[in-house]
Amino acid sequence: MNTMRALSELPSAVAAQLHTVFSDIDDTLTTDGQLTPPAYAAMDQLRRAGLRVILITGRPAGWCDHIARMWPVDGVIGENGAFYYWHDSEARKLKCRHLLDATEREAHAAKLAQVRNTILREVPGCAVASDQFCRLYDLAIDFCEDVAPLPDAAIDRIVALMEQAGMTAKVSSIHVNGWFGSYDKLSMAQLMLRERYGLELAQERERCLFVGDSPNDAPMFAYLPHAVGVANVHDMAQRMTSLPAYVTPSRGGAGFAEVASALVAAREVS
Repeated sequence: MNTMRALSELPSAVAAQLHTVFSDIDDTLTTDGQLTPPAYAAMDQLRRAGLRVILITGRPAGWCDHIARMWPVDGVIGENGAFYYWHDSEARKLKCRHLLDATEREAHAAKLAQVRNTILREVPGCAVASDQFCRLYDLAIDFCEDVAPLPDAAIDRIVALMEQAGMTAKVSSIHVNGWFGSYDKLSMAQLMLRERYGLELAQERERCLFVGDSPNDAPMFAYLPHAVGVANVHDMAQRMTSLPAYVTPSRGGAGFAEVASALVAAREVS
């Protein structure tokens, strides 16, 4: 596994030529479950400096509707890569690109309910995530957000039960998310960049940066050479197949703000 370098070691020449910042939300933009003013301002700071800001989260469609409309971002990928939302400012309309149509989503709903019931029965202390009501594609099981933190063995059991049911299962800093399909954060980032901006991520890897903190961010960490983890990436590093190239001094939203400051400063002197 790669060794993470300090954010200060990110070359200014690299930082200055970036055009897109992808970022996770929970425990990357947020701190102790809250979006802090400095983290929110950092998103705006990046956009004002000419950078594209796209959030990639395990959070549900209902959250993404709000984020795409209200936050200073160019778009948001939700439910670990099931769709992307953006606000068309010229049309003054929210738009969305889904991987599956409503009929396919409904077909998965009954299977998700069966898996949910099995997990709740077999893993004491877990709960369905409080935001499940506004999800379209996946099942989110809470292991520390609104429940007492569960041990690693319980998290592993949730993952195993999802995988036994034929689901893809990913661990975030607060939930285990499971869905039917092979998509992830990376695959939708590739699709969104291609469809919205006419860019191939494979050719733009050196000019894109990702900020994250948890195992479901590993595909982005592995693919982008300039990926950054906020300091709490160390908390779940043992669960990750790939780590980011760089790590910030601070945790959560403060770490994200440090990334933004470094990128903007590099552009100002270039």
